[in-house]
Amino acid sequence: MIIITGPTASGKTGKAVALARAIGAEIISADSRQLYRGMDLGTGKDLDEYGNVPYHMIDICPAGYKYNLYEYLRDYQACYDNITSRGKPVVMCGGTGLYVESVVKGIQLPPVPENRELRAELETKSLDELTHILKRYKTLRNNSDIDTPKRAIRAIEIAMYYHNNPHLKAQTEPHPLADAVVIGINIDRDARRQRITWRLKARLEAGMVDEVRHLIESGVAPADLIYYGLEYKFITLHVMGRLSFDEMFTQLETAIHQFAKRQMTWFRGMERRGTHIHWLPYDLPDADFVTAVLNITNSQG
Repeated sequence: MIIITGPTASGKTGKAVALARAIGAEIISADSRQLYRGMDLGTGKDLDEYGNVPYHMIDICPAGYKYNLYEYLRDYQACYDNITSRGKPVVMCGGTGLYVESVVKGIQLPPVPENRELRAELETKSLDELTHILKRYKTLRNNSDIDTPKRAIRAIEIAMYYHNNPHLKAQTEPHPLADAVVIGINIDRDARRQRITWRLKARLEAGMVDEVRHLIESGVAPADLIYYGLEYKFITLHVMGRLSFDEMFTQLETAIHQFAKRQMTWFRGMERRGTHIHWLPYDLPDADFVTAVLNITNSQG
């Protein structure tokens, strides 16, 4: 499997589509927000770029839902098995480092049943108290488990289940994929910032504010949209009258720049943790990009 990753606005989708078209592959998305239906402009789905290249893991659940890593690994595996059973190669494309690294490392998460007694015991505790409890069982590498009390309680439920069932530990240990080739789209800071600003303006002109209004009018709670962060957080605050358009634009632009930096921090961490990423220039023409990736793949194989 070939994985195309990199920071936001680096042009991953176009490069992945060019590669998939060249080798007859299908694409599995590794983007944590493109999963949601109706969240199109804000997540940069750019579905017109795919043309006749089949894609998976996009538009699979309703806006407002809070998808998690367990679900992603389960659904990714089903897609992968389906594609390969038909003799097709797989290209994964996305910038959600947690998803990419978990797939590359072969992480498996056994299903964990609901513990109603534990939930009743924890529901009166504050988020700080829940975070302290969770830290007894696992190292927190990101804030996804503790962004709401409900998610923190579920994270504790899972951690305690694994703790009390040590025979499952072997299933949760990494089993790195032997044949995964990870390609990173390398873009310098100045170019990345320019592309982020240009893309944000283009999406706003294309109707991103109206997209958020429509989601709210269709019944998605503003708090659920704010939960997704970035475009959906700041535009929702604007639609609710809590930010002017200029305030929204300035704060959102800054947040996206910060997000891209965090993505690069994650990718550097992946490399320190043993994942080799082959970095290729963002402005490499598609044909040259495909040739470079195939050369890397052949030399690694």
